Amino acid sequence: PEEPPPHPLPASCQSSLFLSLGVPGWRRPTTLYPWRRAPALSRVRRAWVIPPISVSENHKRLPYPLVQIKSDKQQLGSVIYSIQGPGVDEEPRGVFSIDKFTGKVFLNAMLDREKTDRFRLRAFALDLGGSTLEDPTDLEIVVVDQNDNRPAFLQEAFTGRVLEGAVPGTYVTRAEATDADDPETDNAALRFSILQQGSPELFSIDELTGEIRTVQVGLDREVVAVYNLTLQVADMSGDGLTATASAIITLDDINDNAPEFTRDEFFMEATEAVSGVDVGRLEVEDRDLPGSPNWVARFTILEGDPDGQFTIRTDPKTNEGVLSIVKALDYESCEHYELKVSVQNEAPLQAAALRAERGQAKVRVHVQDTNEPPVFQENPLRTSLAEGAPPGTLVATFSARDPDTEQLQRLSYSKDYDPEDWLQVDAATGRIQTQRVLSPASPFLKGGWYRAIVLAQDDASQPRTATGTLSIEILEVNDHAPVLAPLPPGSLCSEPHQGPGLLLGATDEDLPPHGAPFHFQLSPRLPELGRNWSLSQVNVSHARLRPRHHVPEGLHRLSLLLRDSGQPPQQREQPLNVTVCRCGQDGVCLPGAAALLAGATGLSLGALVIVLASALLLLVLVLLVALRARFRKQSRGKGLLHGPQDDLRDNVLNYDEQGGGEEDQDAYDISQLRHPTALSLPLGPPPLRRDAPQGRLHPQPPRVLPTSPLDIADFINDGLEAADSDPSVPPYDTALIYDYEGDGSVAGTLSSILSSQGDEDQDYDYLRDWGPRFARLADMYGHPWDHRAREGLSPGALLPRHRGRTA
Repeated sequence: PEEPPPHPLPASCQSSLFLSLGVPGWRRPTTLYPWRRAPALSRVRRAWVIPPISVSENHKRLPYPLVQIKSDKQQLGSVIYSIQGPGVDEEPRGVFSIDKFTGKVFLNAMLDREKTDRFRLRAFALDLGGSTLEDPTDLEIVVVDQNDNRPAFLQEAFTGRVLEGAVPGTYVTRAEATDADDPETDNAALRFSILQQGSPELFSIDELTGEIRTVQVGLDREVVAVYNLTLQVADMSGDGLTATASAIITLDDINDNAPEFTRDEFFMEATEAVSGVDVGRLEVEDRDLPGSPNWVARFTILEGDPDGQFTIRTDPKTNEGVLSIVKALDYESCEHYELKVSVQNEAPLQAAALRAERGQAKVRVHVQDTNEPPVFQENPLRTSLAEGAPPGTLVATFSARDPDTEQLQRLSYSKDYDPEDWLQVDAATGRIQTQRVLSPASPFLKGGWYRAIVLAQDDASQPRTATGTLSIEILEVNDHAPVLAPLPPGSLCSEPHQGPGLLLGATDEDLPPHGAPFHFQLSPRLPELGRNWSLSQVNVSHARLRPRHHVPEGLHRLSLLLRDSGQPPQQREQPLNVTVCRCGQDGVCLPGAAALLAGATGLSLGALVIVLASALLLLVLVLLVALRARFRKQSRGKGLLHGPQDDLRDNVLNYDEQGGGEEDQDAYDISQLRHPTALSLPLGPPPLRRDAPQGRLHPQPPRVLPTSPLDIADFINDGLEAADSDPSVPPYDTALIYDYEGDGSVAGTLSSILSSQGDEDQDYDYLRDWGPRFARLADMYGHPWDHRAREGLSPGALLPRHRGRTA
């Protein structure tokens, strides 16, 4: 016997409609897609309709028959049934199956509505040949829900905040939960509740929405700051499965507690003559949230401090009031202070809060006496002094007083800063006077002010010192008269209507107001100047000079009177040289004008004379130097030895000289060696040889001239020795290079001619055949020899001997 389905099927499911085909006959069956049929000429009608089938999830008796499908097209046993779709041949596979011969559909696995709430299958009916008997029909299986899922809160703990003292009904937070069961059934009908919240019950929850609100007054953060509620949610409208969560509700602080002093009176001590120091602390209490504006204390001094010498600030960590001194206290003026102080919060106090009983307190401050430094009566002290004040001039009395009236102490004064060492301070009285004249060019004068620092010190065991600044204004004195400023040289036209005139300027060493404006005036001592010339003021420091009528060309000497604007004014009469020239139409001096340009404006006659004298002296010096150079050149050209040009020996020297050979015709006259007194030496220091090292010139002592011919040899040898060490003598090819071989000479002959023969009777007449140049040699060495003997000379003496060299 078959088990009846969970829900009875309607009658229409037990019968089927016939499918009529328009053209009878056999056709090839479609087995791959049995629900697809070939086109027919007749209209297709559905042969069967199966209503949805409901089955409960979690059904455990398996396999469970769901429905049986039949076709009346064939007899029983000649129809093959099949189903396709999710749960059969699609995932999840194997959930449903069908008996192909009977058409019964079975449930083979437990269903979970939360995963799949319905299945849509297709049923097929085929004959034994594989041909479709019926059109494919839909088979829908609906999974019926069961309460198999508990509700779940979205959070394990819900948080909320509410001000303390909130009125009933104030929204705090909302709890939310879900249920996986069918929301259309009671399986997902959720209800919220509060399981535990402590006593008294201050909060409630809406069972449908989960909103948590306050239900009564009495929320006090200072009593309970955080509330922890246990919440529950249940399905089946509160009778089914349940779940729990917590709700953490924090109370926000309001300023419902006023701060209070811990004591009614506070006692402190302070030292006089100091400021910016702390005296003591004022302790307060406040039950509100620490660190919040409802807790932070603000202090106010209500009474006892008319001069504002005290202030109270708040310590941000401890909330204590710190009493400090902002103006130095004076023991001699007040020994005790009694302050009345109040305290309040930074945030305003709530209206419903109770007023504090200790919102005010008294603070007694005792002042301790100490040695205070002296105090200058006026600091800085400013005074003035005229420039150039003589030593000993009183500047000021920079005195101080000692505030310690109950202590007998003396004050002494000294300088701490006086860069010019200009001032002198009396140690007992503080009287200051000058000790020398201050230079106006001092670098320590800044804008006409001189700054010094004076010290005042008492004589206590631990002395105290005060510093005073003395500023002295150096007043300008009109002690300089203006003078004409040097201007570029210019000239005036002789006609008054021509040219721009002559611009004159003035300067003054005094500072304003003792300088400009300057007053220009022609000298009153010379009335004729005013008749010939005019002065017009251009600005405060310049004036313009013009002729009143035609003025002769040339240099004109005027006299100007300059006066400054000082009190009393200073004036100076100053000469002025003006050059007047003949000008063209453009106001410019014509070429060749008679005016002397050297007499330009500002150049006096004395200065002109000095310039001309300097130029003349320079010209004379140049001429002297030129004459001296020319004299030296002539002396070098003539040589050291002078003699007649027809001297036979001189001509021989021209040909047998150790200098430049036959082309050198500047030989020296040896007769100078016989008469050393006839040597003419040039003026000034002798010239140095080019081959002489620098710094070798030393003054030579005067030599004693020979008195007889016998001393000439010694004289010449001494001269040669001196010449060897004297860098100023002429070079080797000059007269000093050769020895004197005259009367009395101990040197032998060096004649190359005589050295080739042993006797003195050699014939030299053949020299005449050599030409005119050797005729004289033949005369010199030919017969007779008596003229040479009379002169006391040997034939070789006519040839010079080179010192230290081969002739």
